[in-house]
Amino acid sequence: METVNRGKIILGLELNLILFHVGAAGNCTVSVVQPPSLEVDYTQKAVTMHCSFSTAGCPAEQPTSLWFRYGALQPENLCLDGCRNETDKFTLVNLAQNQVSLTVNRLTFNDSAIYICGIAFPSSKEPRAKQTGGGTVLVVRETKVLSKELQSLLAALLSLLSMYVTGVFVFFIVLTKSKSNTLRKKETEDSQKKKSARRIFQEIAQELYNKRHMETSQQPVSVKYQKRYKACLTKKDEAANNLSIIKFSFTNVWKRTFTKCIFI
Repeated sequence: METVNRGKIILGLELNLILFHVGAAGNCTVSVVQPPSLEVDYTQKAVTMHCSFSTAGCPAEQPTSLWFRYGALQPENLCLDGCRNETDKFTLVNLAQNQVSLTVNRLTFNDSAIYICGIAFPSSKEPRAKQTGGGTVLVVRETKVLSKELQSLLAALLSLLSMYVTGVFVFFIVLTKSKSNTLRKKETEDSQKKKSARRIFQEIAQELYNKRHMETSQQPVSVKYQKRYKACLTKKDEAANNLSIIKFSFTNVWKRTFTKCIFI
C-alpha cells in the first residue's frame, strides 16, 4: 500500500510537470472527477473509464485531455498520439462537453492499474488550469463479475429467502407448542376420567358391600346355630335360676364362623 501511495505521489509530480509544459496562464480553475474503482471480468473485450471536469474563468476553447497509467512496473503516458483509432490498445473519446473517456481494448490481466485523467488549458498560465483526477483503480478479475442489477436481484432474493425461513421457523415453533398443549390437555382429561371411573367403581363396590352386609345381618339364625345355642343351655343345669343372661355371637359369612356361650 505504501508503494502504491508513493508511486501516486511521484506520478502526480510528473503529471504536474507535463501539464506545466502543455500550457500556461488568466484566472482559470479546473476540477477533475473520476470514479474511484472499476471491476471487470477478464472475458470482456474492452472497458471504458470516464472522466468529468468543470472549469471556471478558463478560455473558451477545448482543453487538452491526457491519460496516465500507473501499474506494477512504471508510470505510462497514454495516448500521446491522440488514440483515435479503435484498433489501438487505447481509444480516447470526447463524449460531451466537460466529459472524456478512455477505452482499454483487448483487455488482459496486465491492464489492472491506476488510470489518471488530466485536463489542461494550454493558453492559461494559471497553476489551477492544469489538474488531474484522483484516478480510477481498474481491476481485471479471473472470475465473472456480477452486474449491479444482478447483485441487487440476488440481494432481494436472499432477503426474501431469509424472511421465508424465519416464517417457517416461527410456524413450526407455534405448531409444536400447540401440539404440546393439546397433548397435555388430553392427558389431564384422561387422568380425570380414570379418577372419576375409579371413584364410581369404588362407590358401586361399597354400595354392593353395604347391601350384602345388611342382607346378611338381617337373616334369621339358622338351624345349625340354633342347635349350638341349645347346646350351650344344656352345659349348665337348666334348672339353675342364677342364669340371667346368655349371649350368643357369631361372625358374618365372610369370616370364620364360631360360637361362644357366655354366662353372666
